[in-house]
Amino acid sequence: MTLLYYDPVYMQHRTGRHPESAERLQTVVRHLHFVGLDSLCDRPGWEPASRLQVERVHTAEYLNRLSQTQDAGGGWLDEDTIMSDQSLVAALKASGAVCDAVDRLIAGDAKTAMCLSRPPGHHALADRAMGFCLINHVAVAARQATKQHQMNRVMIVDFDVHHGNGTQDLFYEDEQIAFFSMHRSPFYPHTGREDETGTGPALGTTCNAPVKFGTPRQTQMETFAAKLQAFASRHPPELIIVSAGFDSHRNDPVGSLGWETDDYQTIAETILDLAHTHCEGKVISVLEGGYDPTALSDSVTLYLETFMDDEHRRGT
Repeated sequence: MTLLYYDPVYMQHRTGRHPESAERLQTVVRHLHFVGLDSLCDRPGWEPASRLQVERVHTAEYLNRLSQTQDAGGGWLDEDTIMSDQSLVAALKASGAVCDAVDRLIAGDAKTAMCLSRPPGHHALADRAMGFCLINHVAVAARQATKQHQMNRVMIVDFDVHHGNGTQDLFYEDEQIAFFSMHRSPFYPHTGREDETGTGPALGTTCNAPVKFGTPRQTQMETFAAKLQAFASRHPPELIIVSAGFDSHRNDPVGSLGWETDDYQTIAETILDLAHTHCEGKVISVLEGGYDPTALSDSVTLYLETFMDDEHRRGT
């Protein structure tokens, strides 16, 4: 049974009239309940990420600054990223969810998990916040897999419209963790060129597939599948962690690559095919972007439903 992670504390990351608002996630949660998908998933309890877990990714000095800002009632960390008096609490609970999912999938309790988290994480760097993100959840989870469980090969797949620069930067020299991103370019954060492929012993473990605005949707889906499959054949994963951003949708006010809701089913099917080929179907998806509440809720619902249908067909 698919694991589904959500906690009301995520709503306490209060951002006011910010694109990354509580409303976007509330709409998703309500819609999943309305269509009954939430009741068909396993809903585990879990603890927030520990200091040890997040310090595998972020510096102690940076985490101290986040704590101090929260204790002071919040404030702006940069021109895009804001904290409230509960933002770090929410972020640590979100990272804890992904780590718990890693533990449970490795223990054989489930094959797939969906973490409906906020604030998002894939822009967060080792020592600073960026692009609405405080803690890099997928990075914390990847290190949980390699450090706690001694996995040798983890792959992070990012299909957010924005390049996951924080995730790439954190693992650019780490040969155990492969990073794949398909994203709009040129576009914020102005990273993710094809010639960014890793360095040192990790040369070749980063793969970027930048896409120009206006590229036909079918071409984008074909590019995603072909490049991801080729990359995975060179770096076969034991676990796939997905930065699941839904802001390539044509109605998204922040990003958009012209995608329709149905395209997220295609993306999910491509990831599932890869997972069944290489890692016994083990996939953890973590919510990143997506800023039109209706488009986001429809897309997340279809994406999650695709994973659940696959599980039902295969009897796992």
